[in-house]
Amino acid sequence: MTAPLADPAHERLTRLWQDWTPAGPLLPHELKTAYTDRWVRFHSLPESKRYAEDEGEYAILLDRYNTVLDELFAGGEVYVVTTDWADPSEPTQWSEHRRALHPEGTLWTTLDDTDDPDPEFHTRWYFYADRRRWQSDCLDPLLRAAADDALPGVFVTDTDLTRIHHPYDGGADVILATPAGRDRMRDRHTAWHPSGY
Repeated sequence: MTAPLADPAHERLTRLWQDWTPAGPLLPHELKTAYTDRWVRFHSLPESKRYAEDEGEYAILLDRYNTVLDELFAGGEVYVVTTDWADPSEPTQWSEHRRALHPEGTLWTTLDDTDDPDPEFHTRWYFYADRRRWQSDCLDPLLRAAADDALPGVFVTDTDLTRIHHPYDGGADVILATPAGRDRMRDRHTAWHPSGY
């Protein structure tokens, strides 16, 4: 059972992000370029297949996600973070679906993405978080939605923000605490790397 984050937990998560270089929060897809020296990518299906087509393939991708998540977080607590976005003047696009998959998540912070020179393409991102004890398979519906690209912008981190798992359609980006830790995890799962990795 999980409980929504209390305000002090939100503040702690924000402080942790701000201590990183570069300071966060970052959009989940930016993690791999911001922390390249600690980043590794794993594909969720054999032969780098992007989407599961049957329950057998879903079982493979969920096993791969949970294997890595267990290695990262077994026995500890994690923050589960989901995102939503919209034009700042409009309601969010994924709200109902996100709430159904992550009802424990409470609004943690927002981030305005204004990099595009055209204001029509500016977007506000909403980050929702909860803290829970990690258990294998506890996020399977959320992981399956991420794998289907039905809920982008999901990530899981330990409570010190030293390890991050960002699942998406086709795989997962993982940030480890150190380059050596990244190398050890990469070497344990060589068959799951993109070809030419």
